Amino acid sequence: MTAGDAIVGLPVIWHPDCLLHEPDGEVWLGVWEPGSEVPERAAVLLEALTSAGAAVTPATAHDDAAILAVHDAALVEHLSTVWADWEAAGYPSAHGRRRVVPYIFPTEGLLSGLPPRSPAALHGRAGLFCYDTMTLIGPGTWRAARAAADAAMTAADLVSAGAPAAYALCRPPGHHVGTAAYGGSCYLNNAAIAAQALLRVGAERVAVLDVDAHHGNGTQAIFYGRSDVYVGSVHVDPGAGWFPHYVGFAEERGTGEGLGANRNVPLAPGTGDADWLAAVDLLCEDVRERGADALVVSLGLDAAASDPESPLQVTANGYRQAGERVGALAPTVVVQEGGYDLASLGELVVAALAGLCTAASQ
Repeated sequence: MTAGDAIVGLPVIWHPDCLLHEPDGEVWLGVWEPGSEVPERAAVLLEALTSAGAAVTPATAHDDAAILAVHDAALVEHLSTVWADWEAAGYPSAHGRRRVVPYIFPTEGLLSGLPPRSPAALHGRAGLFCYDTMTLIGPGTWRAARAAADAAMTAADLVSAGAPAAYALCRPPGHHVGTAAYGGSCYLNNAAIAAQALLRVGAERVAVLDVDAHHGNGTQAIFYGRSDVYVGSVHVDPGAGWFPHYVGFAEERGTGEGLGANRNVPLAPGTGDADWLAAVDLLCEDVRERGADALVVSLGLDAAASDPESPLQVTANGYRQAGERVGALAPTVVVQEGGYDLASLGELVVAALAGLCTAASQ
């Protein structure tokens, strides 16, 4: 069976509004430069999957219940309104600030124990929820992020209704967004929203497996004290100098009721298929031991050797084998995360999903 044969009929959940987010670059180490999280990413993935025979299913509109179960209402309000406020205040037209970019952040060092406030100045408020200068907001950002969340929830609906697997083509990605903080080119945590949606309609235990090259710090934070959602992540070692730098270490195992329900497997730069797959196996064994009614996979394609955003060296065959491993665990919602080499994205996504579909059908 070819990779294309394996994914014929796989529901690919898509909303065209995901193309509306145009970050127009990013501020990296104080310099404005071209960004890598561009609309073309989604277009390449969609073309590859439709060419391979996957069935495109439109994302349907959902209420905010699953979103507000994992994100503070204040964060959602900020994301949905800040661009209109920015534009109305004249920042693009009068000051040439064509995107919302924070410049000051309410860190504990600044607040020194005082309660955070909402600044009077909008350019001060821009950093209230954002934790980096890379995650810019423009005129289409909120519609794209909300459409991506609807795609994730639609995929969860299909899996809850009996589909063995569904793929949400989410853009922008989401796994770096926590309860009340966003960054890492992410605005809403699509994987966490999908997990919460699965729980909402009857799943008792959900597992989230994150195979993006970078630690899913937001997903970890959202579920860190909960026992109903296991979170496992394999990623390049933040201790070797990689984003998100401050979290993603092996000793982070959860807290309270969630103790033991979180596992990180950080890998050295240069790690290839064998050790990466061994880490995936470790997470899969956790899921088998704990049990899961449903699975959410944060599928980052940036662990690939061709990707400019990480030093891991995973091949398309490695991704296919990973798909085979996770597809055998439980009915699965796949949520797209990173992956930035436009030339290789199509081959990689088809390989990963072909492996998953092959295992899920057995």
